[in-house]
This record gives sequence, structure tokens and C-alpha cells, in this order.
Amino acid sequence: MDFKDYYKILGVEPTADEKAIKAAYRKLARKYHPDVSKERDAEDKFKEANEAYEVLGDAQKRAEFDEIRKYGGQHGRPFQAPPGWQSRGGAGGAGGGFEGGDFSDFFSSIFGARGGNPFGGGGGRQQQRSAGRRGQDVELELAIFLEETLSKESKQISFQVPQTNAAGQRTGFTTKTLNVKIPAGVTDGERIRLKGQGAPGVGGGANGDLFLTVRMAPHPLFDVEGHDLIITVPLAPWEAALGTKVAVPTLTGKINLTIRPDSQSGQRLRVPGMGLANKNGERGNLYAQLKVVMPPASDAATRELWTQLSEKAAFDPRTQWSK
Repeated sequence: MDFKDYYKILGVEPTADEKAIKAAYRKLARKYHPDVSKERDAEDKFKEANEAYEVLGDAQKRAEFDEIRKYGGQHGRPFQAPPGWQSRGGAGGAGGGFEGGDFSDFFSSIFGARGGNPFGGGGGRQQQRSAGRRGQDVELELAIFLEETLSKESKQISFQVPQTNAAGQRTGFTTKTLNVKIPAGVTDGERIRLKGQGAPGVGGGANGDLFLTVRMAPHPLFDVEGHDLIITVPLAPWEAALGTKVAVPTLTGKINLTIRPDSQSGQRLRVPGMGLANKNGERGNLYAQLKVVMPPASDAATRELWTQLSEKAAFDPRTQWSK
């Protein structure tokens, strides 16, 4: 039976306070949890971290361990009992400590099957288990439409939450439904945390969290640039030349946009305050990008009119090429 230095297992100094010990344990527990870690020995390291915290997270157990550690026990070396020490379980007497084998023979030899004073020789005290294990976090991608970023209504979501038994072993999944308010100014790829909405904790531990990664669904009309929106406005050649008024869609309805005479294809017209909202609730701009579109076909009479127009206008759109 080898000596276990629980301080080394958690990676903390013997002078570490309760907060540092708890933080070190949580870090290792998350790293080596069998449900998330892909390391070959993750389960063993997870159990080892639990055992270390079982001792160092309990003031009385820690004091007893510190007394034994004073006699020069070295991690991984055979355990030598200090003078006056009396085993409360031994390698074969305690059956591995709590709950039929959760802990090592070394733990059992110190605290016995139910704990106890290794220096007193008899009247064992009932040890309390350390704080329960925190529930698993749940990750979910949340697809939202551009219109929903401006809505004050909640969005209902359903997702699968892992369920575990008292030993922390996964037993299945349950479906959870929530009404989620989309925060103002949310952007594609943003991560939203909903505290306590993940998997339930074990043994009284806190629930895990739900993390939502926002994915903006592509819109058939609008492109997104930050908090600005871009919409392409098709124009007939005569509309661009003579000017017109166009009913342009926005996320909250239609607006009438004035197209001035002699407008150019590719030109952008800014409509302030009709884009997406930022974190302060202020909205970006809508940019209407003009695009001159030719009719799909023309008859002889129409082509004659185009010919007359070309002769009258005497316009060469490629004059820049000769410079």
C-alpha cells in the first residue's frame, strides 16, 4: 500500500486555504470527468481527485492526514505507519472505504469504512461527505431570425439534459423546455450563459449551466454587416434614369424610398435607425444598394427605342479604360 499525498494530487501547497483546495478540485474534476475526458486514465484520476478532496475538504480529516504526513510519507512510496498509529481498516479490512470501493486502501487504512480517529484507537466518529458534485454544463446552438433580435417576446427552446444517479453515473436524458429572452444586440457566434439550467448536481451539488451559441439564420433579403443591414433594390433602367419611389422591406415593415434621377447601379442609400439593435438598444442603419436590372426580353419596337436612346445619349460607359 502506497502513501498518497493528497496535496500533490490536487496540485496545491499544504498551506492552501479551503477556497484554493476547492478550486483545484473543481478544475481536476472537470478535466478528468469520464463523460468529457478522452484520456485513457481519466476515470482513475477523477476518483483520485475525489478522494483527495474528501480528505482536504473536511477540516477534521485534513488535520488527521497532516499528522500522518509529518512522519515523512512520500507520494507513491510504501506507507510506513507512524508510532502510536492504529489502523481503522487496513488494506483488507475496510473494503475500499465509502460506498463499497469508492476510495483507496490508503484512505481506508486511515479513516476506516466510516471514518474514525486513527490515533485514538476506537470510538470512531461519523464523517460527513464533502460537498456534492456540480452538474454537467450543456452546450446548445440557438438559431434565431433577424426579426427575433428586435422582438420583446421570449423564444421557447427544448433541449436534452443528462441525468445521473447518486454515484455520478449517467442514467439517461430528460427533455427540458425554457422560454429565453433574446438579449438586445446579440450577434452571430455570441455565447449566452443561463446559470443553473444545465444538468442537476449530485449529492446536493449545484446545477450545471446552459450555454447557448447564437447562430443567425440567413435572411432571404438582408445581408448583415455588424449592426447594419444591406438590402439590394432592383431598378428598371428608366427608374434609375428618371427617379421613382420604391416600397422597400425592413425588419418591421415597409418604407417608401425615394430614388433620385440619374441614380447609379451599386449606389448605396442610407436609412438610419432601421438596422439591428446594439447592446444599448440603439439600431444600426439600413443600406439600400441599387441594382439596375434589364428586362428579360424585348421586341423590335422596344429595341428601336433603345437604339434611339443610345444615339441621343451618346454615352460611353467605358471611357475610363482609355485613360
